[in-house]
Amino acid sequence: MKMLVLGAPGAGKSTQAKKISKKFDIPHISTGAILRNEIKQKTENGLKAKGYVENGKLVPDELVIDIIENFIKSEVAGRGFFLDGFPRNITQAEKFSEMLEKAGKSLDKVINIVVDNGEAINRLGLRRTCKDCQQTSIYNQVQGDTCRNCGGQLLKRKDDDGKVIRHRLKVYDKETHPLVEYYRGKSILADIKGTGTLEEVTERILESL
Repeated sequence: MKMLVLGAPGAGKSTQAKKISKKFDIPHISTGAILRNEIKQKTENGLKAKGYVENGKLVPDELVIDIIENFIKSEVAGRGFFLDGFPRNITQAEKFSEMLEKAGKSLDKVINIVVDNGEAINRLGLRRTCKDCQQTSIYNQVQGDTCRNCGGQLLKRKDDDGKVIRHRLKVYDKETHPLVEYYRGKSILADIKGTGTLEEVTERILESL
């Protein structure tokens, strides 16, 4: 199964991608997590991407495409994947299609998780990320600032600041939302209502596969 997930910032893409990937025993590939790790490790790509990520801007295509192309060529991708955070614009989507075609692969499904901007802003404002394992939590659903997964410190990401959130949503509407119709035209897109419990959203996704 080869899938990718779309949705505005705060839609719950990474959370659902992790759950679905585990169920199908395929790798969850988060370009956002990869980039944040590159930034943390102060690699060449990380230093280039740092300013873009912290200000809610899209990382240049060439940086992200290099990361994804290396993955597509890897043995890990052979058994399928659930891609989260890529593509983010039509140019990336077209490059991705070329990569898959060269590798003799094709997408089975594109999941589009739908939430309104008000819900997205509320979720992101309450989101905290563990500095160690990168797992996210909702601030009003945890006690203290300790990650339940590994015991690390929960922090508010710079790109979850209110002003940056609003900018990220504008960037999404302009750059990424057009992908919905792009993939709908390929007859592989499923719109999934993103409100409700995590389990309810997961069940809707499974029903669409």
